[in-house]
Amino acid sequence: MTKQLTRRDALRVGAGLLAAGTSASILGKSALAAAAKRIPIALQLYSVRGDCGKDFDKTVAAVAKMGYQGVEFAGYHKYGGDAAGLKKKLDDLGLKTAGTHIGTSSFADDRIGQTIEFHQTIGCKFLIVPGDGAFCHPEKSKELAEKFNKAAEALKPHGMYCGYHNHTREFNIAEGTDKTYWDLFAERTSEEVVLQQDCGWTAHAGRDPAVYVRKYPGRTKITHFKPSVHGDTAGKKAFLGQDSVNWPEVITACREVGGTEWITVEQESYPDGKSPMECSKISLDGLKGILAKMG
Repeated sequence: MTKQLTRRDALRVGAGLLAAGTSASILGKSALAAAAKRIPIALQLYSVRGDCGKDFDKTVAAVAKMGYQGVEFAGYHKYGGDAAGLKKKLDDLGLKTAGTHIGTSSFADDRIGQTIEFHQTIGCKFLIVPGDGAFCHPEKSKELAEKFNKAAEALKPHGMYCGYHNHTREFNIAEGTDKTYWDLFAERTSEEVVLQQDCGWTAHAGRDPAVYVRKYPGRTKITHFKPSVHGDTAGKKAFLGQDSVNWPEVITACREVGGTEWITVEQESYPDGKSPMECSKISLDGLKGILAKMG
């Protein structure tokens, strides 16, 4: 019978490794690499918005039962401003708050205090704007970037982040430049501002999402895995693992350089006449299958 390794044994082995010349930094990097392989998975609740509108509690309970570890909000439905009540519901279901989608106005001087208080209560670290008309405007985009920089400074002492979520137009070339609007925003904002790639939209725009994770290390702290069918569509479906995106490459980039703390599944297409809830489960299972193969 194999002897179980005790804590004392483990410490002795660790000391032996160090004595043999294994540096603490190498051990630290190994631990970080192992942790990076265990990025938790959340569901963006916009995926099941109709169900949320009918019965929010029942829907989040079903999401937890599917095997999701967290949720990303797109509105707070019946809970409104009841942050404590919402936190209790999540705790009861064993769910974490991966992040939220909110408007840029939530970062205004007269609102940011309330924004911080509410999201601290529900345990939400990542406050992401899912779109702003100023983002792809030649002049207004500069002002928008400064708003995010200012918000990031206010959020930092609380261990929180603001960020932006792309669609396709953010990868258009900005007027008078040879850069995309996404690249300009990245350059104009501090490293504290999260670049929440929606990898499905990025791929749909003809860009490689893995390349953009690597281009801005540490800034893909929470990312959207949206199944996308583009290019050669033969035999493809909008389910994770059955679509056109090279997810292993994206996952590897997230693990190695993205600083990714959450993978958020967003299901906006519902193939084969299946319900949003059914499709969200199929994509979760597909993603888990990809992760299992990668190890």
